[in-house]
Order: sequence, then structure tokens, then C-alpha cells
Amino acid sequence: MKLSRQFTVFGSAIFCVVIFSLYLMLDHLQLDHTKSPNNGGDRLQNGQLSILQDKIDRLERLLSENNEIIANIRDSVINLKESVKDGHGGLDRGNMSQGPYLELLASPPLVLPIDSQDCQFVAREFSKPADGVQLLDVYDLLTFDNHDGGVWKQGFDITYQENEWDSEPLQVFVVPHSHNDPGWLKTFDDYYRDQTQHILNNIVVKLHEDSRRKMIWSEISYFSKWWDNIDDQKRDAVKSLFEQGQLEITTGGWVMPDEANSHYFALIDQLLEGHQWLERNVGVKPQTGWAVDPFGHSPTQAYLLKQAGMANMLIQRVHYSVKKHFASQKTLEFFWRQNWDPASSTDILCHMMPFYSYDVPHTCGPDPKICCQFDFKRLPGGRVSCPWRVPPQPITDGNVQQRVQMLLDQYRKKSKLFRTKVVMVPLGDDFRYAEALEWDQQFQNYQKLFDYMNSHPELHVKAQFGTITDYFTALRKSAIDPGHASASLPVVSGDFFTYADRDDHYWSGYFTSRPFYKRLDRVLESHLRAAEILYSLTLANIQRFRKLNDFPAVENNRLLTEARRNLGLFQHHDAITGTGKDLVVIDYGTRLFHSILNLKQVIVNSAHWLVLKDKSAYSHNPSKFCLDMCLYFQTYQMKTLAACTNRSFSSRSVVVYNPTEQDRTSVVTVYVNTPHVCVITDHGHPVPAQVSAVWDNSTTASTELSFVAQVPALGLGLYQLNTAVSGGAETAEYVFLRQGGELSVNMKHFTVNIPQDRLKLNENGSEHQIKVEFAWYGTTSNRDKSGAYLFLPDGEAKMYSPARPPVIRVTKGSVFSEITTTFDHVTHTLRLYNVQGKDGNCVCVCFNHEIAMRLTSDVDSKDRFFTDLNGFQIQPRRTMAKLPLQANFYPMTSMAYIQDPGTRLTLLTAQSLGSASLVSGQLEVIMDRRLNQDDNRGLGQGIQDNKVTASSFRLLLEKRAKTDGKPSPLSYPSLLSHVSSLYLNHPLISMAVSTEAQSLSLSTFSPLASSLPCDVHLVNLRTIQSKDGGGPSDEAALILHRKGFDCAFFNRNTGLLCATTQGKIHTEKLFSELRFQSIIPVSLTLMHTTEGGSSKEEIRLKPMEISTYRVQLT
Repeated sequence: MKLSRQFTVFGSAIFCVVIFSLYLMLDHLQLDHTKSPNNGGDRLQNGQLSILQDKIDRLERLLSENNEIIANIRDSVINLKESVKDGHGGLDRGNMSQGPYLELLASPPLVLPIDSQDCQFVAREFSKPADGVQLLDVYDLLTFDNHDGGVWKQGFDITYQENEWDSEPLQVFVVPHSHNDPGWLKTFDDYYRDQTQHILNNIVVKLHEDSRRKMIWSEISYFSKWWDNIDDQKRDAVKSLFEQGQLEITTGGWVMPDEANSHYFALIDQLLEGHQWLERNVGVKPQTGWAVDPFGHSPTQAYLLKQAGMANMLIQRVHYSVKKHFASQKTLEFFWRQNWDPASSTDILCHMMPFYSYDVPHTCGPDPKICCQFDFKRLPGGRVSCPWRVPPQPITDGNVQQRVQMLLDQYRKKSKLFRTKVVMVPLGDDFRYAEALEWDQQFQNYQKLFDYMNSHPELHVKAQFGTITDYFTALRKSAIDPGHASASLPVVSGDFFTYADRDDHYWSGYFTSRPFYKRLDRVLESHLRAAEILYSLTLANIQRFRKLNDFPAVENNRLLTEARRNLGLFQHHDAITGTGKDLVVIDYGTRLFHSILNLKQVIVNSAHWLVLKDKSAYSHNPSKFCLDMCLYFQTYQMKTLAACTNRSFSSRSVVVYNPTEQDRTSVVTVYVNTPHVCVITDHGHPVPAQVSAVWDNSTTASTELSFVAQVPALGLGLYQLNTAVSGGAETAEYVFLRQGGELSVNMKHFTVNIPQDRLKLNENGSEHQIKVEFAWYGTTSNRDKSGAYLFLPDGEAKMYSPARPPVIRVTKGSVFSEITTTFDHVTHTLRLYNVQGKDGNCVCVCFNHEIAMRLTSDVDSKDRFFTDLNGFQIQPRRTMAKLPLQANFYPMTSMAYIQDPGTRLTLLTAQSLGSASLVSGQLEVIMDRRLNQDDNRGLGQGIQDNKVTASSFRLLLEKRAKTDGKPSPLSYPSLLSHVSSLYLNHPLISMAVSTEAQSLSLSTFSPLASSLPCDVHLVNLRTIQSKDGGGPSDEAALILHRKGFDCAFFNRNTGLLCATTQGKIHTEKLFSELRFQSIIPVSLTLMHTTEGGSSKEEIRLKPMEISTYRVQLT
């Protein structure tokens, strides 16, 4: 009866769809005669023929759509019949299912259910504001000719009239600062011991000596370490400086992060860690961002600062030609707006420093020879001098007038580059103010200059020390307040990559430098997010069951905090960039790896509690874990792994954790010591599995087991591994080729041919070809060469030609097939999955060692390509012949793609690297760099510490609805691309149940009632520390991101188990058992409570929006 009802429902659906489709056709065929008044014979005939032609065209489209609908229904019926044969009756529950999960997830819908309203955001026309500046257009305008500008080498001569300030005096804010790198030439701890602690100690003493003195500080990593080592009296003195406005925290992140390689998860996390520390310890809320040293700037960071409640920001390292252009147009101060924002909700007021550097010689005005004379640390007899060989002079009554005139001339010239009569002058450099003598030299001499200026009204200037927010307050009053005569500030959209500081010295090398550590960074991110969510769900369930037992909540909170801070430290602009000394890089790597190991403990402890049926049976033993995550580490620590997995077993249970917010079907791989093994679900049903070899080199191997796991969103699945004499997992077949011979591997839509490494995609009768090649870049023979920062090639890449033919290994199996090509310097694998779901729609690509990878396709992309910014948004790019080759490389954090009107080819990446599209149809990625020399940017060494790096990619080829092909500053990934990237960066986590715990009764864990909407990403569910910082509170930060996606892609057979809902999430229906006790909309880092916002019953997210909620779950 049940089966009969199902077929009846399907039959009715078919009938309704066909009838409705015919109705639409007939409706569209009706000619509207009122639109063609009878004004004459030919005109009427032509009009009717034109209308008829339109109707015929529309009918053809409708017939095509109807055919696709019928095909989908036919496929659904076939799938239903197959499921009946397999004994699985029941309709797909899709995204709308409630209650406990069945033993297997539902089959994905053949056509992804996308709400039509969700496509309007991307479909809308882009309109630039009247006063808007789009950086893509600026690049088209610029000639990049680099003329000598005189004393301001990269600018132009600046003149002014003496009476320009008669009606409104010039306001000068001199902002003392000390830039403290948390690791570069020394480790974090060594810098703190040798310099930073002394700087912070001096701040307390020297600012209290004179209330007119000001100082700003950015890096909370250093500030918190210092705070932990000072007494209450000094802490009170610091708090009084904050209250009096003498000391200001700018940005307030754990570090001043790199903006090219960092993923937005890590950018948010380090900002949140810094802000939460400030809130708990000093009660300060940063108002202004300060980024003087990151090597290029991303609008993602601007958006995050805005969402965190900041109103202003400052940037410095921008291409010198862009700076010159902005200076000439007086657009150095602007509202930075996101590309997708049609209004002004994302606007943040931004100041771009106009000159070469943030040091004193390049901040007071255009002439560094003059400005250096006002860096009083360089007074004769000190350790630092002026390169222009004209030293500073102590300010005396005898020379103060002459020195004021000289300095004021620079202030006035600098002010001519801006639209207001308010000028900001930074006063500082790296690790400045470490000695009391420097404080006296700078502050006493400048105060004499200020006193003279302010006591002479004829100079029409008011000069003072100030914080950066003091400056922005005056700027806003001058430029924005109603009724003021000053011109309004422009709106700018786009990004500031790729940075060049002089000549053809483009900083595109650091996009790839030290890729091993860039990969390790993303592994830690994935582990941290997984641990945060599982830990928070565990604490909430402990509250619900009221059974804390001896769960190590405080200890796990400590491990989480340490991991957050180590990840945050690595986002520093000399860490993830790969631009530190060898010993510093080792220190970073050690911190990252230790945190990964610690997070394993958090995940294991939490999963242990959640899968136990009898919660009272939970017992924590720090020396003997119930679950073992060794199995998960095969990609990163092969030797360590072998030691903990080559154990004999007759039966082992495996817990599989899905850290994503989507119900998921993916392949899980674990090591086994026998090929005779089978996999079953916790209900006893067999699971498709494959036994393969793990190759220690090209020809010798141990054994691994790959099986298809189905795990609910954020849930824990259970699988049993048993020994099987027969009927177990299928064994993969292997073919080896040294040279010659032809072979191909087929899987679903894909065909891989060797030895030419061509990938064919067969979809709807069309065929696309993608060729994978390798190339070398040499370094230029000029004096300045490539280094950790710079990419200065000796011309176009030379094709990689190994000295001996590669070993080619072909694997054919029921779960996956792959081709591995082993060269002298690179091992390259293309893997095809034979599974239902998203994995079956992608090709996985893996590499080792140093080389440039080039994908050549038949996609007619011309000179345009697209890279992501921080995994958050897409930035269109254009390859420009007027720029040197190295200038056309851009950061690729999570994806890059090329497209033509009918096809898009996307390369998804699990690590940040530099990418380009130098030729139409090509994508190129720099995989690794080995350089013998320094590039004269302060590091003092090359890069020769290369490590074998498991870089992972996925290749996605999608059919695209025809477009007009007009260039636009807006582009978005498809939904399939978003989810594929999510799965690549957040793989399933497998944990073996220890032999001692095999007797425990375990159950699956399904926290969500259903998958989140396809376009909503759970960025984090992070437990908030208690106010004393000693353990967890009962609140968590729920951070959600609604992703913008392009609907112009065919959505059949995506394998996704979700739908879109116009950004609406019903909070009461989100969890299967937990409930929200409270949910409060707050700013990104929880420092501000937002007005209005979502109700407790429903969360509403706008496209591209990241929103944070302070929640209590019970």
C-alpha cells in the first residue's frame, strides 16, 4: 500500500507538471492585440510577425524547459524503483526532513530547489555611484610609467599659496606608534623579551609624564602577554590612560593580519580573540583599524572591521602608481564600499597613506630628506642615522622658527593631497620607543615645535599629538558634517592587489612562499572550527542532560583558547606570508602542529560524550582516550600514522564526524593492516568500500580502506570495520607505465587520458578538454632578484622537462580511480570519485614539491579571470599586457576560475597560493618557490627550507547559461562551487573506537533537524569564555554567512541535500533536540549589541552578510 501511494503521488506530480507547463505555453502564445494598434497594413503585419517570432522563441525555450522537467521526473521514478529494489521505500526527505535521521541520508533531488527570489541579488544590474571609483577602471586608466617625481620620487611636485589657510587653519595630528611584528627576524617570544615589553612599560611611564602625549597600539598578542606579567597598580595606570584618551587600541586583533593569504574564518577568529580579551580585561572597544604593513589590502578586511563596529580604517601598502593617481585626484580618503553593496551599508571611512612607507622619513610630507630631520631618534650619536646624510637637530630657542617653517612646509604640501584641512602624520616605525631616551627625544622636541606653531596665529596651524581616532573625528567634522564647505569624500570599490613598492618589484612571491605552512594553517583552521562546534554542542547537551560527569570542560577550553591564539598569531603579515627567518617559521609551525594535536583531544572528548548512549557511563581518562584520531592524519604525518594504525583487529568501530552544515556523502579513508575487510553501518547494512595501496614511493605500498560515509550535518555517524574472508571491500586494480603506452580512466562524466594528462568532460553531448602541464620560472639576471616577497622572473615560464620519463600509476576501483604521475620534482595525482553526491562532480588534484602548475582548456576566457579574496568574495581580474608578468599574479585563497559565455572552469584550493591566467583558457598556479637570495626587503635570506607539501585542489567544470559577456566588477561562484570548496577545506573526520571501549553502547548524533540552506554557512559556533577567563561560560557566538551565488548554472545532479530559503532560518526548527534559550544579534566580535536585527523565532540574512549572535543553547 505504501509503495502504491508513492507511485500515485509521483503520477499526480507528473500530470500536474505537464498540465501546468502546457497552460504556460498556451498563455504565452496568446497575442496581445492591444499592443499592436491598427495603424496601417505593413506596420501591423511586421508588428504581428515580430510578436509571433518572439512567442515562437519563447515556446521553444518552454518546450526545452518542459523536456528537462519530464527528464527529471523520469529519473526520479527510476531512482524510486531502484530504491524499492534495494528495500528502501519512502520518498526523499530532501532538505525539509525533521526528526531523527534514517540509517542512510536521502537521495539528493535531481534539480536543486532554488527559490527564485534568491537569484535576484546576482541578476541585478551593477550601477556605480556618481562619485564612485572602481579600481578595475583605475587600472585601465593608469599607464604605470613610473616617471621621476622629484623629491617625491613616485609622485609629483606639490605647490601651494601661503594664504590658503587664512580662513581655516591647518589641523595637524601627529600620531605616535610602534609597529611590533609578532615574529619576523626574531620569534614572538624573543621580540617580546628584547623589545616589546620595554616599549609597553615605557608607554605607562612616559604618557603619565605629560597629558598632551598620545600613543596607539595594535597587537593584542603582545599586549595580553605583557598584561599577564604586570601588577594591579600598573594595570590601573593603563586603564586610566585609556579613559583619558592618551592611549588607544587600534583594530584590536590578535595581530595585524596579512590580507592576501588569510581565510576569512581566521581573520574573524583573530579579531574576535583580540576583542574578547579586551572586553574581559580592559573594557576597551576599538573604533579604528590600523594596517600599515600588510602587503596589499583586501575589501574583506574592510567589511569585517565594519561588521565589528568600527567606523574608520587606515591602509598603507598600495601600488605606488595607484597612490599617485589617488593623490592627484584627492581621493586618498574615501568610503570603502563592497562591490556587491548597492547602497552604503558596508561603507567604512578609509585613509590611504600617500608615500612610500610608514616610517618617519616618509610620513611628514613628500620630501624624505626633510622628514628624516624630524625623526629625533636619529640625532647624531645614536645607532640610527638619516640615509640622506643630513641629521636632525635638537630644537632650541635659536632654531625653532627655522625648523618650524621647514616642517610646516611639509605638512602643508601633504595636506594638498587631501580634500580637507586636517592632516595626519604618523610618528613611529618598527619596534620604536623601546628606550626612555627615544621618548624624551621625540616628545620633547615635537612639543617645542607644536608650542611655537600654536602660539603664532599668523602661521594658521594647530598642531598636536593625537590618536588615530582623534584624527578621524576631526576629519569627519570637516568633511562630512552638514553645512561644511568641504567637498564630500568619494566612494571606492575593489581591492589593492598586487602591491608594488617601486619599479617592477611586485610583491606576488609571498602569495606562495612556504606553501607547507600555508597548508598547515588551513588544516588547523579546519580542526579548530570542528572542535569549536563539537565542544559547544557538547556543553549544550550536558546542560540539557544535566550530567557534567568529569567532562574536561575547563581543560578543553584552555586547549581551544591556545589554538585560537596560535592560529591568530600565524595570520600575522610575516607568518602566513612565508616571509620570516627560518627559525621563526619553525616556531610558527611548531605552534600550529601542537595545536592540531591538542584539538584532536577536544574533538575526541566531545565526540566520546555525544555518541555514548548512557551518558552516566562517561569517564574521562587523559592517558587513554575512547576514540583515536590517528586514522585522520594520513595526509600530514605519514610516519606517525603508521605507528598507530598498523594494529591487528578483528572488528573496530569508526565514528565519523561531519563538521559541515550540510548532510553529506563523502569518501572516508583509513589505514588498515589487511585487505580482507568490510564496512557496515550501525544498522548492519553493507557500505561500498575499496581497499587500495598507500604508496611510500612510486612502487611500494601499505594498505588503506576507502568507504562511502553518509553523515548528517554537524553530526556523528557510526561504521563497523570487520575482517572478511570473502565478500569484503573490493580491491583496486593497478597498471604501471614508465614510458609509452596509452591508457584512460572513465568515471561518470569524466575521462582522464595518459600520457598526455588530458581530462575530458562529457556533459549533454558536449566535450571539454583540460590539459595539466608543469613549468619552471627562473629569476631575473638584474641586481634585484626574486625572494620571499618579490616575484621577479626571467621571462615566461619554461616547460618542465624531467631528465627521465615519469612513473605513471593507474588505480581503478569501485569507489575512486586515479592516475598518479611521479616526476623528479613533483608527484601529481588526478582522482575521480564514483559516488553519489558532490564528490562525484569534481576531479581531485594533488601535488608534491616545487613547481608551477598550468591548466590549459578550451574555455575562451580571453584576458579575464577571477580569484577569490580570503575565501569570502570573488574579484574579477584582467591580464594586462602593459604590466610585467609578475604583476598579473594575484592571491588565490580558496578558488580561481575562468569562463566564457557557456562554460566555467573552477580550480578550488585547500591552501593559499599565487595564481594567474596569462593566456586565454589557462589557469596557472605557483606551487612552491626555492630561492637562493634575499630580495632586499629586510628578511636577509632566501627561501631554501622547502618541504614536501601535499597541496590539494578540486577541478569543477560547469555548464553556464549564455550571458552577454559584458565585463562587470561582480561575480559569484555557483552553489556547487561553494559547497565543493567547503568539503575540500573541511573533510570528514574519522575516529576509531579504542579496543578498550568496544563494549560501550554507542549511537549516532544528529544535532540539526535538517541541513542549513545551501547558501548559508555556519562560520563558527564558538563557546565564549567566562568573564574571569578561567573556563567556558554558558554562552556561545553563532556566526553565520549567507553566500552570494550565481544561478546561471545548470543545477541537475549536484548531489546537494539542501535548498535555499531567501536567507531565512527558523530558530525553533534548527536543532533536533536543543533549543535557543536566548539569541541576541551582536556585532561581529560581540562588542556591540545591534539594534533591531532578527527576532528570536527567525534569523534573516542578506546575501553576502556575515552576522553574529550571542546565544544560549539548552
